[in-house]
Amino acid sequence: MGTGKNQKGTVVVGAVRERLRLRWSYQGKRYFLYLELPDSAVNRKVAEAKAGLIERDMATEQFDATLDRYRAGSNQSALTVAELFNKFTQERAKRNHAQSMAKYQGLQGYLGQFFRGKLAANLSEKDAEKFREWLGKKIEPVTLRERISLLNACWKWGLKKRWVTANPWEEIKVRVPRKQRPQPFTEEEIKRIVQGFREKEPHYLDYVEFCLGTGCRLGEAIALQWQHLTDDCSGIWIGESVSRGRRKATKTNKARVFGLSSRLQQMLLARRPADYKADDLVFPAPKGGAIDDHNFRNRAWSKVLAKAGVDYRKPYTVTLGMTTADRPASLPPTD
Repeated sequence: MGTGKNQKGTVVVGAVRERLRLRWSYQGKRYFLYLELPDSAVNRKVAEAKAGLIERDMATEQFDATLDRYRAGSNQSALTVAELFNKFTQERAKRNHAQSMAKYQGLQGYLGQFFRGKLAANLSEKDAEKFREWLGKKIEPVTLRERISLLNACWKWGLKKRWVTANPWEEIKVRVPRKQRPQPFTEEEIKRIVQGFREKEPHYLDYVEFCLGTGCRLGEAIALQWQHLTDDCSGIWIGESVSRGRRKATKTNKARVFGLSSRLQQMLLARRPADYKADDLVFPAPKGGAIDDHNFRNRAWSKVLAKAGVDYRKPYTVTLGMTTADRPASLPPTD
């Protein structure tokens, strides 16, 4: 951009009464934009960035003749792709748990690597498609679909902030091929798994039998408290999950109730202390508190399965003993 004589397609940065102003010509018409910024070295850089945006818009025939795109309050239109997503990440971090922000941080790196200094306001659908193809070579399709969804949400947020004027991610789709469901554990495999925990990891034996017998996810069983069971332990309410020490709603965000087999009922009655409290965990960690699902999966479950000669699958790959006929008439509330 220029700072002196105006040339075709060039935006000139100048000052009027010590306030910065941009001037240029486009399609035979002269334009002026007063930035309401004092003439300083820092503000000159802001003005030059805005001038660069206008020049690029003219060159690509995306120029906004109303100038709304470039006016005061919208100087964030000079944000790069990575900078816009960083602002979006900071906004989401206000209400999301720190551990759930890892995917945002990983995507931030990819955006900086691919788009470098490209402005978010200039991103086209073709650019978005190229990024999808590039990133698809680095991560799994299901993960790619989630990351594209984050970018779509980011640009929707940017539109509300008036930092961008279009959402190039809205029509970007990711096909996730269907995977064959893992084979359920056979009765013989379950016997070997249970025996392996009885010998190698006895603290987790009841926990594992419960997961295998109900089809509950690891975090759901970790979150289970005595108040979630009927008095005789014949029925259960599942509506929460614990992951990395954080209690939250289940993955499906839906509570459910069901009856338990007599085998699981007797196991739970036998392990329930006489002086238990309603909010005590049914399956605490060896040293108290909640089981760490990540550590359990890596240090106990995987090792026991390997020792037992059983191919790795998740504990809830099979469901035993959970029958509709066994559900009791009275169950814990679901609210």
